[in-house]
Amino acid sequence: MSAPSDAPTLLIKIFGKDRPGITAGLFDTLAAYALDVVDIEQTVTRGRITLCALVTAPAAGVATEGELRATVHSWAESLKLQAEIISGIGDNPPRGTGRSHVTVLGHPLTAESTAAVAASITGTGGNIDRIFRLAKYPVTAVEFAVSGAPTEKLRTVLATEASSLGVDIAVVSAGLHRRAQRLIVMDVDSTLIQDEVIELFAAHAGCEAEVAEVTARAMRGELDFEQSLHARVALLAGLDESVVDKVREQVRLTPGARTLIRTLKRLGYQVGVVSGGFTQVTDELRERLGLDFAAANTLEIVDGRLTGRVTGEVVDRAGKARLLRSFAEAAGVPLDQTVAIGDGANDLDMLNAAGLGVAFNAKPLVRQAADTAVTVPFLDAVLYLLGITREEVETADGPAGAEA
Repeated sequence: MSAPSDAPTLLIKIFGKDRPGITAGLFDTLAAYALDVVDIEQTVTRGRITLCALVTAPAAGVATEGELRATVHSWAESLKLQAEIISGIGDNPPRGTGRSHVTVLGHPLTAESTAAVAASITGTGGNIDRIFRLAKYPVTAVEFAVSGAPTEKLRTVLATEASSLGVDIAVVSAGLHRRAQRLIVMDVDSTLIQDEVIELFAAHAGCEAEVAEVTARAMRGELDFEQSLHARVALLAGLDESVVDKVREQVRLTPGARTLIRTLKRLGYQVGVVSGGFTQVTDELRERLGLDFAAANTLEIVDGRLTGRVTGEVVDRAGKARLLRSFAEAAGVPLDQTVAIGDGANDLDMLNAAGLGVAFNAKPLVRQAADTAVTVPFLDAVLYLLGITREEVETADGPAGAEA
């Protein structure tokens, strides 16, 4: 309930060593005074409880405030707890407009970086309403609930802080949409998997150096993605199609990939991949991981051998963004409730089109352009950016759910 703005209220704070029954005991004590509960918040940190209860003052004729204070202090002392009671008027002041979730990932998370993040939030005009930990390993992840500052302003300011402090920071607007069913679309090479698939094929063709040189030319801007793709695939001409199975066996999932996808699927999310690589690999990943969508280029195979060409429309930078929109439409998910994850320049259009673009261990240019960056080598760290805690993941997995 909400107390009338002019009604006397009491803030009762209890702190000390946690044990079962403290919360029930406090409110059982208060029940004798016929109070209404306006607000409650409780936290337990390393076995120490902090319990705050905002309640209406005793009604006239029931008891005096002094009697209530004496009773609460006596109860607290009997349990070797400390109590503080503060008189006031009405409910909590309303939170400011412009509400955001600021998630900070550190490996480790230092006091210096936490201070800098908090100061930056304050500098934008924001107020930190609540802080809680999402995960303690493999990274420390904490979330700040912030009000009073525009989400985009926070995101811009904190992105600069992230790069200088060596932490990852994500800023998303608060609201019901954060809990809504969503669509997550990932790049494949160096994102979902640790490898570059075309380099695995090149190793079997004995042309790794040549493929690397074409890639370098593309990185220097001498070739666009489609040109570089055709040039590299041409070097694979003549390979026996049996190499496809060999490459599939060599593919290594990024640490945390299975946990990420398994958790998202349990929450009702739809998950897809788009790749400048090849359907010969992404189709197998789709089946193995239970993905909802997958799109990539297709290596042409004739008479049991690779021809050195791809068939169909090339999945390039613009194509990835188009596929994100197509997947979102098919999934019935608004574009602003999509999340895109990638590492390379050809992912930029997709990252910018999504509601949240995440640069995963990406090139500096991509990190600067994306909404947020994850620089730890664990793909499931993306879950924390969505407000999902490590404890929730492990509880859902059960005893057999651990993943390297």
